[in-house]
Amino acid sequence: MGLTKKTSISFKVKPGWVSFILLALGSLIIVMPLLWMLSTSLKSMTGVYKFPPGLIPRPIMWQNYIDAWNSANFPRYFLNSTIVAVVVTLGELTTSSLAAFAFARMKFRGSNLLFLMVLGTLMIPKEILLIPNYVILKQLDWLNSYLALTVPFMAGAFGIFILRQHFLTIHQDLEDAAIMDGCSRLRFLLSIVIPNSKPALAAVAVFSFITNWNSYIWPLIVTRDDSLRTIQVGLSAFKDAETSGANTNWALLMAASVTTLVPVIIIYAFAQEWFTEGYITSGIRG
Repeated sequence: MGLTKKTSISFKVKPGWVSFILLALGSLIIVMPLLWMLSTSLKSMTGVYKFPPGLIPRPIMWQNYIDAWNSANFPRYFLNSTIVAVVVTLGELTTSSLAAFAFARMKFRGSNLLFLMVLGTLMIPKEILLIPNYVILKQLDWLNSYLALTVPFMAGAFGIFILRQHFLTIHQDLEDAAIMDGCSRLRFLLSIVIPNSKPALAAVAVFSFITNWNSYIWPLIVTRDDSLRTIQVGLSAFKDAETSGANTNWALLMAASVTTLVPVIIIYAFAQEWFTEGYITSGIRG
């Protein structure tokens, strides 16, 4: 009587491969809308409504980008967004650096309570502040101007928090040595703290630039003239102008939308390493 051995084959999947597959699927889901927008921007009108839809446009319509750029007042919208994003970013870096240095390196009565109050503003929805800020700007006669687009956002709790956490990691011996050499606090901030805080500054700068570049509600409320519209508001006007009672020209609209992503991608590409390092080190206290 013969004995038969049953053999079983088991497949073992390494945890690393599972994580890789899940991350790849998640990345594909996130990137897919961007790829579809890019594909639509290069299609003709017939290609946009073609069924079944295809990701690769045939033929490729590079002319859509030229037509989108020349439509409405798109170059002016692009310039306004650049001015607003750059000015607000520089202003926020300045005010956040000064406030963060005070909270991190200068001890005074009630500093912790005041810092908690500053952090508390992060929990206030921005929509609640629209009407009070609008009333203040109206009383200052700043509506429909670059002042209304930039000044209210030149200080923020997020930048103060990130920079404060990073300033705390700078060793106390550096400050003691600087004071012994006759260095003032402002000189210490400008000569030692700021040069050693480039990652945190880059993180705040990238976040501030992207936030103000993508701003829509506030510029829509405080501006009336088309010459002051930012690029996000301009896209809405661009869509309305293309509609004119018929279907929206989605190819031109997507071409304009892709163009708005270029500055953000460039900024993040140059500051990616500092941006990531700044977020990592901002939560470490030395």
